[in-house]
Amino acid sequence: GIPICTIAAFLGLLVTYRTINVISLAGVAFAIGMTLDNSIVVLENIHRHLDEGRSRLDAALAGVTEVWPAVLASTLTTMFVFLPVVFVQQEAGQLYSDIAVAISASIFVSMLIATLVVPAACGRLLVRSDGKQAAHGAALGRRYIGLAGRMLSGTPQRLGVIALTVGLAALIITTLVPDAEYLPEGEEKKIFARLIPPPGYNIGEMDKLIRNLQEEFIPYVDADADAYDRGEIPIPPIIAVTAYASPDFAMLIMETHEQRHIDDLLQITSEKVSGFPGLISFATRGSIFSSNFGGSRSINIDISAPDLQTLFETGLKIFIRSREVLEDPQIRPEPASLTMGQPMLEVYPDWERAAELGFDTADLGYLIWAFSDGAFVDEYYKGDEKIDMFLFSTQSRNADPTNLENLLVYSPNGGVVPLGAITNVRETVNTETIRRIDGVRTITLSVIPPRDVPLERGLEIVRGEILDKMRAAGEIDPSVTLRISGAGDQLDATRSALLGNFVLAVFISYLLLVAIFSHWGYPLIILTTVPIGISGGIVGLAILNAIGANLDIIGLAPIQQPFDMITMLGFLILIGTVVNNPILIVDKTLRNVRDNGMSNFDAVVDAARTRLRPIMMSSVTTVVGLSPLVFNPGAGTELYRGLGAIVLFGLLFSTLVTLTFLPALLMQVLETLDRFGWRMATPATGDSRPAA
Repeated sequence: GIPICTIAAFLGLLVTYRTINVISLAGVAFAIGMTLDNSIVVLENIHRHLDEGRSRLDAALAGVTEVWPAVLASTLTTMFVFLPVVFVQQEAGQLYSDIAVAISASIFVSMLIATLVVPAACGRLLVRSDGKQAAHGAALGRRYIGLAGRMLSGTPQRLGVIALTVGLAALIITTLVPDAEYLPEGEEKKIFARLIPPPGYNIGEMDKLIRNLQEEFIPYVDADADAYDRGEIPIPPIIAVTAYASPDFAMLIMETHEQRHIDDLLQITSEKVSGFPGLISFATRGSIFSSNFGGSRSINIDISAPDLQTLFETGLKIFIRSREVLEDPQIRPEPASLTMGQPMLEVYPDWERAAELGFDTADLGYLIWAFSDGAFVDEYYKGDEKIDMFLFSTQSRNADPTNLENLLVYSPNGGVVPLGAITNVRETVNTETIRRIDGVRTITLSVIPPRDVPLERGLEIVRGEILDKMRAAGEIDPSVTLRISGAGDQLDATRSALLGNFVLAVFISYLLLVAIFSHWGYPLIILTTVPIGISGGIVGLAILNAIGANLDIIGLAPIQQPFDMITMLGFLILIGTVVNNPILIVDKTLRNVRDNGMSNFDAVVDAARTRLRPIMMSSVTTVVGLSPLVFNPGAGTELYRGLGAIVLFGLLFSTLVTLTFLPALLMQVLETLDRFGWRMATPATGDSRPAA
């Protein structure tokens, strides 16, 4: 079934007009480990009936008839939990949809294979086991049944298991959930460094600065990586180093040979660019999801004020405070300069004198443009090429700008007069550019926290320890408006959308289970395993990071998996997968009570015994299928490694919970209902549906 389900995943991507990319391929890879679950459940149940003495045809019919409702329930819950993803409009939602389509298409086809192809093949090909092959499995089953019997034998034992499991899950969720990131940066091997000068620098000075910096890195192009590892050279080998200069900023772009050297190169570059006094400097890693200047980790502080002087003073204060509190963050201001230090000439017309000489408003403005940056005349087309034509004064091309008032102009009434005769020219300082958001003058500070500070924590620091404290201390004028945007704002919006859709996914799963089990109560027992499985995923992420931080001991590059929005998708997947095994236990228990008249104890123990093998087999295949995505390093793995860890460890933990916590809870609920005479109604004997 794996090849067919894999093809189905690609067909699903094709039908929904998706592209094949790292994220969608990760969805296909995730689906491979999950597609065997349905076939395992059906095949194992048919095999059990065959070992009980039935013919191959009877065993195939009885086996698939008995478990098809559970297979349908598990398939639909896995598929329908992705429905809320459609309503996530943020960037993360667009990434989720690729994974959702791939998994849903393959899981749906796996259900068809399990209920149609597997029984047909078993009816022709399956043979009865000789008993020797199952010896080890039977021994394990006996040990488990002995443990389950002791665990279910009394109310104190059952309540102890329930309390221990719930308490442990609650402790994990409240203490181990890490601070969140927005999107993974992607392991691009590129470093982008910028130098922003104060007003007064020209392109010659900026070019000289960036070329000198480039010369420091050029000797290490195609250097020996082993030499750097041995400490023989101070800079890791790089593929190329490119420099660019303009009057406003200078930029240096480098790419390493080895991915494991990227953090070292970033630190070295940051130290070098910070050595230029008076310049704003920062260096960031490249990102495949957003801009190459910390887009996926950038907290944008939009500062708006009606007065330019107040605006720039506030921006400079927040810039300085951010550097102090966040301990060397990367900060990019926009506009680049936070001072009103740009020399400017302001021309004030003397309208009375200008009118006497025949100048009107349009003439005077056009004249001043021609004396400065040039006055636009018209457009000239040369074939398909459009050329803008500007008018410049020959007097002003090489003249001192401060001598503007002495330039001669011809008046419409005849005669020549200096520009100062009809205007007042004043020297001043101002900002080079004025940026507006919603029509209001605005400065934006893009604050990128240090790499050891998660985006969520950085956002808390910016809001609480910088902006709020500065407001409370009166350092920010009441007329100034502050707003958080960028990745920080997107993190809040996406997380809120995910939380709402997570609740909606749980509700959809509950309604599906109610429809299949024909009762409102039993699905609640099944869904109690969801938060416990989630706690297992959180533990898995913590284990992955703990091991990854110490990989250098064995000569591998350390890894750190952030708790980003793609990783959080694992919790959504767990809703649909964690309930699969509990469905088998609950369904079999209710059939035992309804069809065979068993006591509560015997029904639960028999359900655990008969479903032990398919639960273990499906869990093992899923874990084995997910393991390469989590533990095998490679290009692009950082995008879905966290997602895989959440699902893998969540399923491992939920398997343990299904075999311990769930039987105890189910037994306790059934006993309590019997004690008060509230036994939930079940369908009449012979009904092919699960008990309700």
